[in-house]
Amino acid sequence: MSDIIRRDPRAEWIARNRLHPLHAAMQQQGQTSWMGPNGLIRKNPHAVGFIGPNGIKRIDRSGAQQGTSGKRSAATEVVQLPLHVVEQPAYYICVVPDMVGGRLGSHDKDLLGLANKLAGTSGAVVAVLFGEDKEAAFDTAGVDRVLRIDGNEFDGYSPEARVLALSAVESQLAPRHWLLPDSRTGGGELGRRLAAKLGERPATRVWQVANEQCTGRAGAGREDLVRPLPRLILAAAECADPVSETRHEARTLDLEAKVAHSLPRIEDLGPVAVDPAQIPMAEAEFILSGGNGVRDWTLFHKAAEALGATEGASRVAVDDGHMPRNRQVGATGTWVTARVYLAVGISGAIQHLQGIGACDKVVAVNMDPGCDMIKRADLSVIGDSAAILAALIQLATEYRQGGARDAA
Repeated sequence: MSDIIRRDPRAEWIARNRLHPLHAAMQQQGQTSWMGPNGLIRKNPHAVGFIGPNGIKRIDRSGAQQGTSGKRSAATEVVQLPLHVVEQPAYYICVVPDMVGGRLGSHDKDLLGLANKLAGTSGAVVAVLFGEDKEAAFDTAGVDRVLRIDGNEFDGYSPEARVLALSAVESQLAPRHWLLPDSRTGGGELGRRLAAKLGERPATRVWQVANEQCTGRAGAGREDLVRPLPRLILAAAECADPVSETRHEARTLDLEAKVAHSLPRIEDLGPVAVDPAQIPMAEAEFILSGGNGVRDWTLFHKAAEALGATEGASRVAVDDGHMPRNRQVGATGTWVTARVYLAVGISGAIQHLQGIGACDKVVAVNMDPGCDMIKRADLSVIGDSAAILAALIQLATEYRQGGARDAA
């Protein structure tokens, strides 16, 4: 027999093409390399798990199981994280998350990661919540105790009442540190009001804590200010890595954080209606994004108006002139962190998937059940985009009319 090793060009092409339906199967069989024309074994540098020359392991940040058949595995492996229990805490680290929409956001999870870093092994992280919430994953976010403060006086914009309640928590728990997000959604103002109430000098825009010192941004973000670690910290986004290796008790903590009933100096007149088209995409909570699969752009704009969503688009739609350049989503456009990202007619190029990697929930509408956006989505709808957009407009209109009738 001949000693010549015969090459399979088709197998080599599948090994290089991560979007091929058989690519994942070849990786599972270990066929992630092929022989080049000079007889040297070549490796696929784009394969997940490939270790580059700098020693960094390549990971899949797209959220998609690329190269699969389009259906997610029915038997998902559940990893049981080790349980971190603090029966008798030596001290407490109190965190007041923003909880926009009743759920922990990415900024809140970074804040809880910093709180666990400060708590160590003998402290307990307490999440102080106002009103009802919809979060069911406090344990995997690093919360040891959950303190819920209920009452009508905390509804809406009520910073004075909340500061009084946090003062009551201060007198009962005497936490070692208070942590609040330095955000525009309530945490920044509440933290500064609490600092004035407690007589503390807070550290603001903190992005790093180490060796009993904290580093915050100053000079319009061009300089860093290093100072000793205070009791009250207003942290910026990405101040620490979120908790990912432990599971915590999230035990309910019962305290009496009552507020003296007095006439408030601030009257909440309710939220002010804001045109979603004027909201920058990087700050939008709900984005309706269109791609090459959208045939009726007039209907698309009507759907965005009916749903109250901020409009976005793929690069193809922008290049074709259907949407302005400032509405392009992706690595070559704007990175978005929406809570809901509704992609209509977008196949899911890798640059686009990178741009929506931080979105909480992704809904995909597409005719191709095997496209990458369908694999990335938490909810997929296979069908014609025009018919689905028309149905969404009708449902939104009926919902608003029903709410108006109930109010009447």
